[in-house]
Amino acid sequence: MARIPAAERRTELVAAAVRMIAAHGVDGATTRRIAQDANAPLATLHYCFATKEVLFAAVFEHVTAQYREVLTRNDVQSDVETTARALLRGVMEWYLANPDFGAAIVELISWAQRQEGKQAEIVYNEALATMRAILDAAATDAGQSVDPKTIDELTYIVSTLSDGFALNWLVFTDRAAAESQIELVLGVLDAWMAANLGDVPRPVAPAAKASPEEALRSLVSWVSVD
Repeated sequence: MARIPAAERRTELVAAAVRMIAAHGVDGATTRRIAQDANAPLATLHYCFATKEVLFAAVFEHVTAQYREVLTRNDVQSDVETTARALLRGVMEWYLANPDFGAAIVELISWAQRQEGKQAEIVYNEALATMRAILDAAATDAGQSVDPKTIDELTYIVSTLSDGFALNWLVFTDRAAAESQIELVLGVLDAWMAANLGDVPRPVAPAAKASPEEALRSLVSWVSVD
């Protein structure tokens, strides 16, 4: 049997850990279960990850990278309102398509809060920073004057709405209902943006100059013929 490279084996074990955490929680995701799910010897897991905590740290990094990739993939490079809607829709659809990730994130955040250090805060802050940078760039590129506080608030609103959607989906697992609720959640975001971004100053496009022919017709229209 061909030997699997260590990097590939680590990736497989991290993916298996996500599935086991989603299915059994952090405490139930034993190294033995993770190794079995990855179809790897237990000794290989211990060779790739010295401790369970090191493995879970790698899982945190993997989940964070996945979330960041979803955000950057849904950066539509448009105005701030369109971009915010695209980010929120993209994250909700990602949760819908990847329930294991959603469940694992909830478990990991709860577990991290009981540990020393601030791993949960680090993960959240990185996600918020990525989202905020996208929204800020959207406002700048569209020539919209949005103050930093409003960008911060919009980032929080998008994050909170997506988190609430994810938790509801994990509890009820009703795909048809969740798909229709995506539009409902987007409507909440639209209402907030209408109230807080409705009067955002936008650049005024310069008026187009009339062609000589159009100018001549305009002058002729003012001349009365006897």
